Amino acid sequence: MFSSCIKGSNKYLFLLIVIVISFQVGCKKTAQSNQQNPSTPITYSEVPRSSYSDVVNKVASSVVRITADVRVRDEQPPFPFQTPQQPQRQTGVGSGVIVNTDGTILTNNHVVEGAVKIRIDLIDKRSFTANVVGTDKASDLAVLKIEGKDLPVAVLGNSDTVKVGDVVLAIGNPLGLQQTVTAGIISAKERATGLGDGSFEDFLQTDAPINQGNSGGALVNTNGEIIGINSQILSRSGGNIGIGFAIPSNMARSVMEQLIKTGKVSRGRLGAGIQPVTSEIAESMGMKEVRGVIVNTVESGSAADKAGIKRGDVIIALNGERVDDNNVLRNKIAATKPGTEVSLTIIRDSSEKEIKVTLGEWSDNPQASNQNEPQDGGSPSGKLGIVVEQMTPEIARQLNLPPTTQGLVIVEIDQNGPAADAGMIQSDIIVEINRQPVKTPDDLQSGLNKAKGKSSLLLINRRGQTAFITVTPKG
Repeated sequence: MFSSCIKGSNKYLFLLIVIVISFQVGCKKTAQSNQQNPSTPITYSEVPRSSYSDVVNKVASSVVRITADVRVRDEQPPFPFQTPQQPQRQTGVGSGVIVNTDGTILTNNHVVEGAVKIRIDLIDKRSFTANVVGTDKASDLAVLKIEGKDLPVAVLGNSDTVKVGDVVLAIGNPLGLQQTVTAGIISAKERATGLGDGSFEDFLQTDAPINQGNSGGALVNTNGEIIGINSQILSRSGGNIGIGFAIPSNMARSVMEQLIKTGKVSRGRLGAGIQPVTSEIAESMGMKEVRGVIVNTVESGSAADKAGIKRGDVIIALNGERVDDNNVLRNKIAATKPGTEVSLTIIRDSSEKEIKVTLGEWSDNPQASNQNEPQDGGSPSGKLGIVVEQMTPEIARQLNLPPTTQGLVIVEIDQNGPAADAGMIQSDIIVEINRQPVKTPDDLQSGLNKAKGKSSLLLINRRGQTAFITVTPKG
């Protein structure tokens, strides 16, 4: 009886071992099946990808080397009878991406600007002479065209779906080396650097190493799609330090299509100078939340002026979409077709209201497009650490301003005072304090008294450009 119980228990133990082994084998087969089936959802327990060779093989052949010959002329000879030298040529090297089977190539404007001859070299050793279809300095993009058969083509992806942290590859021809691939991630979006000549910047920032010669090359996602055209680096030495910038593919696509179709790029224009709302500005205006962008200039006769936008309005939404960055708003306005009616949500006198604006058309003429970045401000005496004088036509003439310019001009400034700390400088003109006009020193003093020692919102005029600055007077 006892021995039969042992035999019975061994039998059950054997069955249990078989079940456990079967379960382990089943799990192993499932894991192998998941690896073989790309449609199976990825789990966090899987081993990270160790190679992007398939992505490189898919895209690299469409990334080309661009050699641009630029004609330059030496300065005029110092003596009138000395024969001037003949124009000479300088050669620059950059990158580009073939994006259509008809030979259309996207690159940077600065790669081919001023070029008299452009040579395109493919990785398969074929060479072509390229024609310029069109250039757009404002976005630093250019479209070229070559004639050839069986050209490799890259696919332009949707840059709006890119997320910070996405893995990307940069492919180009840095420092004279052809077909170099580097890897990194998207570090930030919607960046404006102010490093180039372009007026519209909406960069993807990446730490994928980019060096001189990468300009115009491809920034690629792990699906093998072009999500950016490499354009700039931030560096003190000229070499890569892990901060590179690419023009988003959606902006590049829009510019390319317009250049091909009409030879130029049309952009919407509001006609208002804007700057970010800081915590100090929000507090001085009684706003409960730091949000939106504040209008510091409204150009007479512009779309903003016709719609009733006023200086001091805070724009918090465009077509119902929240706005918190002046560069983002500017790019979205520019990406809208001129003549389109848009809806702006603004805060005025602590109340929200909707304003319909029919956009004008942007021009590369600086005086025609007064959507400049805000300028810094100046500083006064007494509580602000400045000495001011009432504006006169003579002072306005000396400052190259219209004779009707009004306000108080800063003639002396304490570099350790509140105004200087706020960024104001000598010759700045104080136009308003806390949304009230300032014409005399008494007006300024009255405004400071009403503020009762709290921060005051000053509107200043510097060389014809206006901006809001908050200043906290000393005790």
